[in-house]
Amino acid sequence: MVGKTTSNNGKYSWTRKSHHLKTAQRPRPVRTVMTRSQRTSAAGFFNGLPAEVFHMILDQLTVMDIGVLSMVSKEITNYIVDYISTQAWRNKTIIQSFHNPTLLQQRSTLEHYRHLGVLFKRCTLLLPTKDRLKFIFSKFSQIPCFMLEQCLAPDCSGFSRYGVFLQTLIAGWDELECHRVFKFLCDQTNLLLKTEALLATKPGLKRHQELQLRLFCRKVLLDPCQNQPDGQFWLVQLLKPWPMVSQAQLLFILYGPLLNEGVLGWEDLVEGGLPHSYLLELAKAILMLFGLLQVKGWSTDSILSILEELIVIPQPWHVENVARLLVLCGSNLCYTFLASKALNGRLDEISRIIIYIILVCEKDGYHMSWAVKLVQQICKVFSTEPERFFFIQHLENMFSEVTREFFESSVAENNFEDRETFQTLCILLDSSARFHTKLLHMFLK
Repeated sequence: MVGKTTSNNGKYSWTRKSHHLKTAQRPRPVRTVMTRSQRTSAAGFFNGLPAEVFHMILDQLTVMDIGVLSMVSKEITNYIVDYISTQAWRNKTIIQSFHNPTLLQQRSTLEHYRHLGVLFKRCTLLLPTKDRLKFIFSKFSQIPCFMLEQCLAPDCSGFSRYGVFLQTLIAGWDELECHRVFKFLCDQTNLLLKTEALLATKPGLKRHQELQLRLFCRKVLLDPCQNQPDGQFWLVQLLKPWPMVSQAQLLFILYGPLLNEGVLGWEDLVEGGLPHSYLLELAKAILMLFGLLQVKGWSTDSILSILEELIVIPQPWHVENVARLLVLCGSNLCYTFLASKALNGRLDEISRIIIYIILVCEKDGYHMSWAVKLVQQICKVFSTEPERFFFIQHLENMFSEVTREFFESSVAENNFEDRETFQTLCILLDSSARFHTKLLHMFLK
């Protein structure tokens, strides 16, 4: 709107009237800006609440919600640390039903302990590693189901829960911090002392302690690992304090065949051939170590030495079990093991193992061409033609010797009722025919 006004000199001037002038003249509200330090020191309205009321609020939240809330401020974190340190919260949240859980309960409980790992990771984020571990282990070391040899229930699932929690907690931690975790765990459980006591006794003499050590190390440290480097790290921590023969014994305790009665099958490997499923985990553990050749202090010779010690614990294994373990370990390790013996002139030994490898291939359904290629590779170890011929001659003589052994075992004392031995003899003859067919076919090609 435009209007006229009269100035002091009598002249007119034009002015513009606007409604916006009225609104612009209204007083603006004063905004108080809090600095970051003011906001964190105040801790919001929680600062004025009694601890009991704040705990009532936290009681209504899930474990994951509490973990998220702990990252709001340092003061809130301190409140939450006080809350999860109470006996009531520990009894309600950490201690679960570890005995005879259903499959559904087991899955939900594992997820619950994964969430607990996230919570403790977040609410101890600002603490040094030593203080973090001291606080966390103080909450869990009081629970018998998480400790070595303190829970006598045969079906306790406490170790599995503890393992999920621990691996979630330390996910992303560097190697130095994980070394501290291992040291803290050893101090809390006397792990090294109990391992030393077992390794000093005859294998199989303390079966309950062997099983407890196996379950704790497998469920807490080894099995929950999401990738091979993590598994290698923990396996090395468990093995490296001991001499080579003890490393082999401990490897058997951790991964050896477990019978239906829940005991390690020390004697069964000596008495006769076991199915491949009994040796599969042991083969995987050996391959895990075989992949550590880039780590300082580990070499091909050290892995082969452990393997040599392993197959004579508690006594020399049945040759079929040695052959089956080598087959499960794959071409690379199997060839390395046999080539090492060939270079040392142990032709009778490797010839017998190869015959049983051929038998295992026939029994377990492996391609016979794999065994033929293995023999061809070993032939290349020898530098001259006479040496290669001598090796092949040993191999053929061993075929005859092993066949004769099976036949004599079948006919001894009218033992034809022993169908297993007679069946193995038939399989050996079939495997010999198949092996030589493949071998001749390769040479003709």
